[in-house]
Amino acid sequence: MSEFTPTVRTKVQRKPDRGTYDRELIYNILDEAFVCQIGFVVDAVPYVVPTNYVRVGDKLFLHGSTAGRLMRTLASGAPFCLSVTLLDGIVLSPTATGHSVNYRSVVVMGKAEQITDPQAKLAAMRDFVEYVIRGRWAQVRPPSDQELRGTMVLAVPLVEVSAKVRTGFAVDDDEEYAGGAWTGVIPFKWSAQTPVLDPRGNQAAQMPANVANYSRPQ
Repeated sequence: MSEFTPTVRTKVQRKPDRGTYDRELIYNILDEAFVCQIGFVVDAVPYVVPTNYVRVGDKLFLHGSTAGRLMRTLASGAPFCLSVTLLDGIVLSPTATGHSVNYRSVVVMGKAEQITDPQAKLAAMRDFVEYVIRGRWAQVRPPSDQELRGTMVLAVPLVEVSAKVRTGFAVDDDEEYAGGAWTGVIPFKWSAQTPVLDPRGNQAAQMPANVANYSRPQ
């Protein structure tokens, strides 16, 4: 299917013209972003926790400590909301209230499934490392059995998903542009800076190409 089916929980209500359920667009946003925020409720208290993830096919994978509140709650089958946002620009308007931002965002509603098979967990951990930086898994020590036992891996089937995108300039009425204020967009792009060597690392080790030329999908 080329699009997700909107549900009562995922249908974009505010400015629906900015909403989209296009699967390819949504996957591109998820693959470019790096950190998600997960909202959930424990004992009637709401929490929002940032964490990283990886998309593999039609699922997102999450990982964390088996002792962590987030992972224990999601593993229990509790419903949650996951979101990511990419900032693409600051929109400068001729009016104070007309300022905005250009962005691409995704919201996922769902329940998680715990991955217990050791080989499946190991494969997911490899996917996490490779999502951080391609080719890194082969350059470092893999997880030990103890580390795998202390790590919980959860799969989130992508079923209830929507995206919202804003592009372009301010939307003020034409007469608002009669003033002298500069208007336009300040574009934003996430880019890697020069890598910094760990002082405890091997000072003679040559920086690998996947580090020196690091970039995120665009």
